[in-house]
Amino acid sequence: MAEKQDLVFRRVALLGKVNHEATRTTLLTLLDELGELGVEVIVEERTAQQLDRNNTPTLPLEEIGDAADLAIVVGGDGNMLGAARVLCEYDIAVIGVNRGNLGFLTDLDPDHVIEQLKPVLAGEYVAEQRFLLQAEVLRDGERRDVGRAINEVVLHSDKVAHMIEFEVYINDDFVHSQRSDGLIVSTPTGSTAYSLSGGGPILTPGLDAITLVPKFPHTLSSRPIVVGAGCTLHLKPSPENGNLQLSCDGHVRMEVLPKDEVLIHKYADTLKLIHPKDHSYFRVLRNKLGWGSRLF
Repeated sequence: MAEKQDLVFRRVALLGKVNHEATRTTLLTLLDELGELGVEVIVEERTAQQLDRNNTPTLPLEEIGDAADLAIVVGGDGNMLGAARVLCEYDIAVIGVNRGNLGFLTDLDPDHVIEQLKPVLAGEYVAEQRFLLQAEVLRDGERRDVGRAINEVVLHSDKVAHMIEFEVYINDDFVHSQRSDGLIVSTPTGSTAYSLSGGGPILTPGLDAITLVPKFPHTLSSRPIVVGAGCTLHLKPSPENGNLQLSCDGHVRMEVLPKDEVLIHKYADTLKLIHPKDHSYFRVLRNKLGWGSRLF
């Protein structure tokens, strides 16, 4: 058993999928085992409501970043995305336990979570900085709404399967006009999510790049574009489209009215995502996407 003075992370916050029995089991295991290791544990207040542990300190998600050194997110990638949009603003490391489906971001095995977590708590881990995108809706030249995404920002109609028309500018340089169901603007983190389903390329997490992937374009020549993450994207929808929507990670939705414009650029803060030392991004891809194994 590790001793408290040997730990790099001494204040740990637990977050989890709400109303999910398997997640609850993992959270209770973590709560007990981390306490035995001498770790000070804080539980996110919505997560705490399903644990029935009245003696455990709780905090809202917005306060966890200042109170803990490490956040453990138990659930699927969607739970990780929600936490990441808030925790990226703080100097806190984040790691995930997979209680979802694919689990590109939540890579700890819930059946062996303590064995995998002990070395991490002692400082044996690999860390990477994942950047986010900021999306802004401009109305009459002024910022009307703003959202953040760690996976993707999507411009689309507020109707199902409805084609729209828009112009794309990169750093004020006109790229093209497009008729399609919309546009997916993705980070490397999001390149294995919605963007991948739309035919976009897989970008390794360390790349400082973003992709523009058209949704069901009206021309066969429309293809995904990869640009540097330092670029500013300017989208000008046609006023004839009617009302559109701008979605961030499929969660935060902003209304785009006729004559509104959209700016998308790299967000100033990054998410510190950590993994066990034996983590391999390509092993994750092989496992999740069913790629072939070694021939010899």
